Amino acid sequence: MKALRNYLDKIKPHFEEGGKLQAFRSVFDGFETFLYVPNATSRKLGTHIHDAIDSKRIMSIVVIALIPALLFGMYNVGYQHFKAAGIEGSFMELFMYGFLAVLPKIIVSYGVGLGIEFMVAQWKKEEIQEGFLVSGMLIPLIVPVDCPLWMLAVATAFSVIFCKEVFGGTGMNIFNPALVTRAFLFFAYPIKMSGDQVWVAGKSILGMGADVDGFTAATALGQASTSTTGAYPEFSWDMVTGLIPGSIGETSLIAIGIGAILLLWTGVASWRIMLTVVLGGAVAGCLFNTFGSEANAMAQMPWWQHLCLGGFAFGAVFMATDPVTAARTNTGKYIYGLLIGFMAIVIRVLNPGYPEGMMLAILLMNIFAPLIDYYVVESNISRRAKRLSTQSK
Repeated sequence: MKALRNYLDKIKPHFEEGGKLQAFRSVFDGFETFLYVPNATSRKLGTHIHDAIDSKRIMSIVVIALIPALLFGMYNVGYQHFKAAGIEGSFMELFMYGFLAVLPKIIVSYGVGLGIEFMVAQWKKEEIQEGFLVSGMLIPLIVPVDCPLWMLAVATAFSVIFCKEVFGGTGMNIFNPALVTRAFLFFAYPIKMSGDQVWVAGKSILGMGADVDGFTAATALGQASTSTTGAYPEFSWDMVTGLIPGSIGETSLIAIGIGAILLLWTGVASWRIMLTVVLGGAVAGCLFNTFGSEANAMAQMPWWQHLCLGGFAFGAVFMATDPVTAARTNTGKYIYGLLIGFMAIVIRVLNPGYPEGMMLAILLMNIFAPLIDYYVVESNISRRAKRLSTQSK
């Protein structure tokens, strides 16, 4: 590592102002910051507070927490393909098929997103922020495996430019960039984001698997939303382990739970938001089970089964807890999480056209998060003012 450090110090002058490669200064700075902690610090005197954790460490922890869902998602992609093709395969064959199917999406997500951020940083003569390290990993995990790469590239570019950079970059966006990417795909290319044919990879890869023609595999939520008999899929442990059709990283409760434990143990994510999202979803599910079970199959589905399916768990752990777009006061986090969980189930049940629900619920509450915090702060000020007035009397 010392040799690499010395090499970077040697070539660094070429990328600084006046150097022959100054046009790529932001790229070099971003690469150096990714490898090493910057040696520039704030003033040693004054009111500056130095924390043991910075944005790069936070983003790195979230990426590590996503790895279990990513690895299982790769295996499940292979599992679903081999199952659809009616052929047997070893664990490594299934995993390698999924790895080769998912890897291009990760490359496109990071290539397009980071490429735009590099260009904007160079144009504005600013440092490259670490925010897209997480978004670049989230985007491939929340799309169907059969989503075309060019669509993913267009949606990622739209999200980074119009959801992030126009607001000022990392830490300034009001919507979660990964969810905006999925929303763009959902509304611009609905055929590739819903239906029965997008959840299973249909082509063989490097001789692995086999071409699958005409195979359909709806998700459990998709089956319930289109049911004409009021029947919903019965619970199975595959809904917990994740061996069901769905977006790449959203199917396994176990893998998502491992990531949640890491985020909570390190203090990166808010337990208040995670807990209240689940409580909000459970309350909405119970209400529909009790009073609205005649509406449709979604309303009849047990509340706990709602929490196991779709992107509910993934959204509660990795999306709703985004510190930039979520509520920031402790009381606000309770309100924010409860409304997300409640709205996700309401959208699922009352609008069969959006059986997922979680995406729209989080984006909706991203809008209201600042308002929630505002009224929480105003309430605290009012309460303290009244207490002070009482004491003075």
